[in-house]
Amino acid sequence: MEMENIVGFLENKTILVTGATGYLAKIFVEKILRVQPKVKKLYLLLRASDANSALDRLNKEVIGKELFKVVREKYGERLNSFLSEKVSAVAGDISFEDLGVKDSHLRDEMWREVDVVLNFAATTNFDDRYDISLGINTLGALHVLNFAKKCLQIKMLVHISTAYVCGEDSGLILEKPFSMGKAKKGTSKIDIEKEKKLIQEKLSELRSENTSETDITQFMKDLGIQRARMYGWPNTYVFTKAMGEMLLMHSKEDLPLLIIRPTMITSTYKEPFPGWIEGIRTIDSVIVGYGKGKVSCFLSNPQLTLDVIPADMVVNGILVAMVAHGKQSSETIYHIGSSLRNPVKLSNIHDFSFRYFSANPWINKDGMPVKVLKGTIFRSMASFHMYMAIRFQLPLKALEVANTMAFKKYQSTYATLDRKIKLVMRLVDLYKPYVFFEGIFDDTNSEKLRIAAREKVPEEADGFNFDPIGIDWEDYMMGVHIPGLVKYVMK
Repeated sequence: MEMENIVGFLENKTILVTGATGYLAKIFVEKILRVQPKVKKLYLLLRASDANSALDRLNKEVIGKELFKVVREKYGERLNSFLSEKVSAVAGDISFEDLGVKDSHLRDEMWREVDVVLNFAATTNFDDRYDISLGINTLGALHVLNFAKKCLQIKMLVHISTAYVCGEDSGLILEKPFSMGKAKKGTSKIDIEKEKKLIQEKLSELRSENTSETDITQFMKDLGIQRARMYGWPNTYVFTKAMGEMLLMHSKEDLPLLIIRPTMITSTYKEPFPGWIEGIRTIDSVIVGYGKGKVSCFLSNPQLTLDVIPADMVVNGILVAMVAHGKQSSETIYHIGSSLRNPVKLSNIHDFSFRYFSANPWINKDGMPVKVLKGTIFRSMASFHMYMAIRFQLPLKALEVANTMAFKKYQSTYATLDRKIKLVMRLVDLYKPYVFFEGIFDDTNSEKLRIAAREKVPEEADGFNFDPIGIDWEDYMMGVHIPGLVKYVMK
């Protein structure tokens, strides 16, 4: 594996970043601006109606964040002139051809200048509307690929996916691509064009019946879950991301392609400072709810491994992979996670949360400290359903089918469920594949990257570290991650 100087690779490069207001994309942009002031240009694609709106989003939702305080301190009074030279906000949307970039002069300029394209854009809601998820996560990926192919200087496309495109696989999960149209269960082949047509037909049908937008949204959410599970994926998010990967691998031709599959991304480990996080991500929803006293029971097998990885390590892995493939034309998939080399158990997360909030209780809106208890752990869906049925005096069968397309059979009993209970059951249904997940993510390709970096650019290995083996999970969770959640999320 070839490996050149990492910071040097970024010098004089023009890079297009989609999904630039997203959590991981911001950290990527910050890192480049901090370590390589000689980068030629960063085009940041933002969903916006025009250039002024895009610039406004850039200033408020990217550069204006606390994440960039080290960059602001580094450049001081020169910051604005530096950013105006190096960063260009581009109004667009990957749901459309040519990324929805309407300014033809800007579009031509990008096609002339861009060296590397990174696709961070995604909708990560497990049960987003099927039309939206397919448009962004699947067809959007193809639009990014087609745009990259038009770039005259293109070196590679880097697509940010998720390790959980594996669905509910168990055992050692390899860094391997999907075959086009291959489902995880059943014999039916996935035809993405037919999925697109199905959505269009359903939307036309619903609108012809004057269905409300609220009901259309719910129908599209249910349709996404239904189609995902029919083909063997647990939710709309990972299903549409998997289809996006299929399209990329099938249509890439001779364009070098890197697919990065992070696991559950947590707050920054070290850079630009420890503990920065934005929004509630996967397991964090439980930690935050627990700290606020709103979660008193846990659905999980405590002995199973939870694969989490700090966001700055993911960004470091992306950058090292880019450099390693700067002179290659092949496609490679990288898992960036921790479950193989430095696993942490769900029981550890529960313990860390209990100890942290016991010593540092959350102060509620009334100024009172919230006392946390150990809580009840349900090790199976059956035990959780039984608990809910007894506590709320509800029919067990109604709870078991409350979030499946089969519930119409039990319409009368389902109708008796309280709205909040329905919401709880839907959330449990969406998250259960992850709290009972029995897979371990192989990272052989990522380990080759780490070895190459240590051997060939040892002076940069620490600055671009993404080796999970060095993480002390107790120290990180109790000293960095949970305090970061308290500061940036629970506020």
